[in-house]
Amino acid sequence: MKFKNSIFFILLIFLVGCNQFDNKKNKLNFKPEKKYKNSGFALIYNDDFKLKKLDQRSLQIFHMKLKAKSQVKITNPVNNKSLIAEIKSNSVKFSNFYNSVITDRIVEELNINISEPYVEIVLISKDSTFIAKKSKTFKEERKVAEKAPIDGIKISSLNEDVKKNEIKELNKNFSYSIIVADFYYKKSANLMIERIKKEALLDKINLIRLSQTNYRVLLGPYNDINSLKESFEKMKSLNFENLEILKNV
Repeated sequence: MKFKNSIFFILLIFLVGCNQFDNKKNKLNFKPEKKYKNSGFALIYNDDFKLKKLDQRSLQIFHMKLKAKSQVKITNPVNNKSLIAEIKSNSVKFSNFYNSVITDRIVEELNINISEPYVEIVLISKDSTFIAKKSKTFKEERKVAEKAPIDGIKISSLNEDVKKNEIKELNKNFSYSIIVADFYYKKSANLMIERIKKEALLDKINLIRLSQTNYRVLLGPYNDINSLKESFEKMKSLNFENLEILKNV
């Protein structure tokens, strides 16, 4: 009898030990979901585009990766103005140079320069405290935006001469780079540079040391949007999912 009890306790200890090991293993293998963030150029919607209809009065956008009905925070890095928008669809096809398709309403609200529509997009998770506080406000803002008329994105300047001068100044200071990736080892970063030269046929590549264990591969700088877009498109052959564009200051 004692022998049977001893076997029972040994088996019990073994099973508990296995469960604890499995739990530890699961915890070690657990990887939290990385929040989507991208800085780049937006495409301003036009009714002449051969795309799905997008109401110019709305706070909705098209995005190629994020799920429909997802909510995102859109920020204009130039003035730090931001708003909450909703993904209307992720099935609309447009150039992957653009991180989104936005409406005139968003351009107006954020005072985005139409000749240089550079924005940052951050996905807001449904369980975040931020979205819980902002969801009601977003719905109210959306109702107001959909009812209010659009005066046109040109009203941001008091007169046309001032606007032309501002655009000339912005174009003169146009300077952007493409963030390819950050690496822990310098050797890995150099291997990526060689791959870019060979497969994407680009040579305007920089290796930036951010810290002792952080190396960044950058393309650029580019001083006009056409050369920036051309290099961005060439990177498609390397199948990067989330290339970012960095505004040089």
